[in-house]
Amino acid sequence: MGIELNPISSHPIPLRNFCELATRTPYAAAAGFLFISSSSRPPRERAPGWKRRRRRLERNLVAWGRVTMAAALARRGGGGLARALARGRGMCSATAAERAAGAALTSEELMRMERERSAHNYHPIPVVFSKGEGSHILDPEGNKYIDFLSAYSAVNQGHCHPKVLRALKEQAERLTLSSRAFYNDKFPIFAEYLTSMFGYEMMLPMNTGAEGVETAIKLVRKWGYEKKKIPKNEALIVSCCGCFHGRTLGVISMSCDNDATRGFGPLVPGHLKVDFGDTDGLEKIFKDHGERICGFLFEPIQGEAGVIIPPDGYLKAVRDLCSRHNILMIADEIQTGIARTGKMLACDWENIRPDVVILGKALGAGVVPVSAVLADKDIMLCIKPGEHGSTFGGNPLASAVAVASLKVVTDEGLVERAAKLGQEFRDQLQKVQQRFPQIIREVRGRGLLNAVDLSNEALSPASAYDICIKLKERGVLAKPTHDTIIRLAPPLSISPEELAEASKAFSDVLEHDLPQLQKQIKKTESAAEKQSCDRCGRDLY
Repeated sequence: MGIELNPISSHPIPLRNFCELATRTPYAAAAGFLFISSSSRPPRERAPGWKRRRRRLERNLVAWGRVTMAAALARRGGGGLARALARGRGMCSATAAERAAGAALTSEELMRMERERSAHNYHPIPVVFSKGEGSHILDPEGNKYIDFLSAYSAVNQGHCHPKVLRALKEQAERLTLSSRAFYNDKFPIFAEYLTSMFGYEMMLPMNTGAEGVETAIKLVRKWGYEKKKIPKNEALIVSCCGCFHGRTLGVISMSCDNDATRGFGPLVPGHLKVDFGDTDGLEKIFKDHGERICGFLFEPIQGEAGVIIPPDGYLKAVRDLCSRHNILMIADEIQTGIARTGKMLACDWENIRPDVVILGKALGAGVVPVSAVLADKDIMLCIKPGEHGSTFGGNPLASAVAVASLKVVTDEGLVERAAKLGQEFRDQLQKVQQRFPQIIREVRGRGLLNAVDLSNEALSPASAYDICIKLKERGVLAKPTHDTIIRLAPPLSISPEELAEASKAFSDVLEHDLPQLQKQIKKTESAAEKQSCDRCGRDLY
């Protein structure tokens, strides 16, 4: 008779009956299910009592593969039984079963599903990415857009670059994970390639940017205790007001973003703040606390703050101050690095060499998450076995993808391309500014990391988010950072024609759409007029 297969019901179904019923159910074959019963009796067509047995089977499949079977049935045309299988106490709806089957869903259905089932920790532009190629995005309805965010500069090489995908596929068919408990044959090649490219002796692999920052902080603190001989638990890290280094607890403890810190305390101690670009303030902090300061963490260009570029000579002055006070200079190049600003690193604009560099985002070309911390041996070897690590850090799949991603940058001249096209794009945007000087306060950027800073008074009651919605309607996808700043950072593979198209779209939105928005939106007090940092009191943005 076989085993009993029924995890829920107190009335078990013998395996033979289960198999007989399954083979007699017309949709079972359509779903592609094959059952082998201990009984050799051939199934009869619609044997007596088959409806009753099918109903019993449906009840007993509630927990055992209900959604899975419904998905398979829906894919093969058994929509009626798929919906029936999806019904039941505590289970998903018929619509959810069809979703699980991968049926074609509209953008609105997908956005509604995400709102219902996912945490509301983002405020996305209402567009659904379905396919990407180069600088282009298609939504489920086939509408085409130009991407001007690049997943926060993670897809500098362009969406789904064929060389990166080839490396992914080839490695995925061989080996995806070893953990660092063993060696694998791809990570050493990645480590050699990365350190040689950027001129450092060693690297430590991680996965996400925030992990990279946390790793750098731990590494620099360890150096402070072992090499600088800072008293136990007294090491300090200095960071900049307006910085963004990630969302983990250790990282937000340096943040001036009230949204990132409110309600998440107590924050991690051991941090001091200084205004970005203020060398006099930094020197004072170093003089007052230098014996306990192990590192200064900064972004060469502040991305989330609104593409804020420091004064000329700032990075060189920071390098001199750090060297003079025996403090490690830690560059967060997660968003600015790997050709984004028209240099391989944004620090290269002033030809300075930080002691520690953090890379991420475009290191994986938007295909897999990869991050890394670069430093020389006297710093890196302060970390000993068992003191830091990651199961997935340095995995062979990510290592192969990272090497391919870096080769694309060099082989396709993306550094030079970003520098040239970035200047052309800013020239175009400045012409738009000349048409709307009362609305656009400033166009700024380096390479293809740019921002348009809008006047809050001229926009009101609209916001930069509203402008981005209208840009989306004109085929350009951008995202605001704060109420009045729009960041424009397309893939570095973008064409000059697409940049011109985006500039025209921006101009058209300000000319035609903004006046209508201002009539439609109810006037409220803008957050941009009010916000100041809870921690340092600094006016924000």
